[in-house]
Amino acid sequence: MSEIEPTVSAAFSHSPLGLYVHVPFCASTCDFCAFYQTTPTRAGVVSYLETVGAELRLAALRKRVSTVFWGGGTPGLLAPEDLRTLGETVLAACGGQPAEWTVELAPASVTDARLAILKELGVTRVSLGVQSFSPELLDGLGRQHTREQVLKAYERVRAADFSSVNLDLMFALPGQDAAAWALDLETAIALAPDHLSTYCLTFEEDTKLWVKLSKGQVKLDSEHEARLYERTWDTLEGAGYAQYEVSNFARPGHICNHNLNTWRMHEWVGIGPSAAGQHDGVRGANTADLEKWIAGVARGERMTEDRAHLTPSLLVEDAMVFGLRLNEGVNLTALRARFPAAGWAELESTLTRLEEQGLLERASGGAGVKLTRRGRLLADSVGSELVGMLTEV
Repeated sequence: MSEIEPTVSAAFSHSPLGLYVHVPFCASTCDFCAFYQTTPTRAGVVSYLETVGAELRLAALRKRVSTVFWGGGTPGLLAPEDLRTLGETVLAACGGQPAEWTVELAPASVTDARLAILKELGVTRVSLGVQSFSPELLDGLGRQHTREQVLKAYERVRAADFSSVNLDLMFALPGQDAAAWALDLETAIALAPDHLSTYCLTFEEDTKLWVKLSKGQVKLDSEHEARLYERTWDTLEGAGYAQYEVSNFARPGHICNHNLNTWRMHEWVGIGPSAAGQHDGVRGANTADLEKWIAGVARGERMTEDRAHLTPSLLVEDAMVFGLRLNEGVNLTALRARFPAAGWAELESTLTRLEEQGLLERASGGAGVKLTRRGRLLADSVGSELVGMLTEV
């Protein structure tokens, strides 16, 4: 392990620690998905479960884990007893029961037996990957579940009495007009989940949708996307869901703390093939290859690629990029206290320019900064303005 810069180490001394576990198994690949995944075999699952434990030992967590998040892939594709094994392995490394524990589930994988195991382990939050309630739109995304499976899965999750339930939805889908999106929102609101994540469809390279886009079979329409963004914000606010991040809305007491801690540039450990982490002064992502990851961990290696050593300026840049996506914005005074050695003069110059463009606004006294409504519509562009501009003092 390399020496951690003292200012970075100090900035994380009282920081919560998150744990992300990537479960790479999927029965099929959705047309929009660029996450690493592989078809499960019994031997592959067994080796994966054993290697998670081995990698956790290599990670040598030195403080208690505050939040856990299982993503994928499809964590719910694991058999109930495999879920138990994974859960017990994770718990043994956490130093106690985490305050928040999220598991992503695909509707078609939800069974009472799986939910019972998750509940027994202490999972507090379930996130259902719905995407849409429309059969036609689901088919266009290559999703392997039906509207009926979504509704039945939600009913089962609610009956299992988890503390919080999220639904993931997507908009600006091929063939989806404003009325179709409004109907998806209406259907979701009627179910009364505790949290809603609504993502604008993005076209990632090496996906089937990217190929369709490159062939002109589907088209981008930024004005249509902007209208759907604003429709979403207004509709969900009217239904009692407070927007706390560009794509995330929650009833009181139901924000996702794991994601919030990540966006605020705290520490998290990534376990599993392709899992990203920011821990012990280094940021990186594991190799996106199950067999290579298993072999490397068996040799006693963390299979982290694209390693970047954390510096104050890098952390401030990312705290701004992700923090400005939050409705609360960024507390510049607190951020400067955490990372005084960052290039603050360059940041102030850029913030002034973005303010003049009407993309952000400052709180009284200049201690805080947040995006305007127009800025939230252009959050990705604003973020790109902040990348690579800071130097260390």
